[in-house]
Amino acid sequence: MLDKRFRGFFPVVVDVETGGFNHQTDALLEIAAVSLKFDDDMNLVKDETFHEHVEPFEGANIEQAALDVTGIDPENPLRGAIDEATVIKELFKFVRKGQKAAGCQRSILIGHNPTFDLSFVKMAAERNNIKRNPFHPFSTFDTAALAALCYGQTVLAKACEVSGVGFDNTEAHSALYDTEKTADLFCTMINRYKTLGGWPLQDS
Repeated sequence: MLDKRFRGFFPVVVDVETGGFNHQTDALLEIAAVSLKFDDDMNLVKDETFHEHVEPFEGANIEQAALDVTGIDPENPLRGAIDEATVIKELFKFVRKGQKAAGCQRSILIGHNPTFDLSFVKMAAERNNIKRNPFHPFSTFDTAALAALCYGQTVLAKACEVSGVGFDNTEAHSALYDTEKTADLFCTMINRYKTLGGWPLQDS
């Protein structure tokens, strides 16, 4: 059913932590992705997880204000950071594997204000001359917009709390934690819509 639910798109939730807001000049420091699947009851649930810390590319700009928010120390060897090219190649491999298994034709990035995340992923791929990006080049699913519709909230933490997903602000701004919570929120909204009779669509 996954290959039919989102018009053939394979849904992957992504979050990045960066050295600033400019995808062309600022460092990509951390990235996480969670693929989704339907369980036996045809509820959308989290499937597999990808997570890596990223070494800043040569000449990357890193704003101290961004580090103050994320708590990331780019110089800390305990981060286990990997070079950007390797991370993006492994991310795309992870996504394409799930996409193929689900019988989908292309993947779509899901995120909370996902244009930001997609722009950093695309720029990192371009910077390292990595082809075969599995994500749609501009279409995304935005949980901020969906949460505004469902719960009247656009902030991730507040939307998670209202939806019953829950959110620990002390864990926020970790790419892995934010991705998992965004995935939980997206699945909750999709499954709630199904419960209300909105999917699958019935023939009139």
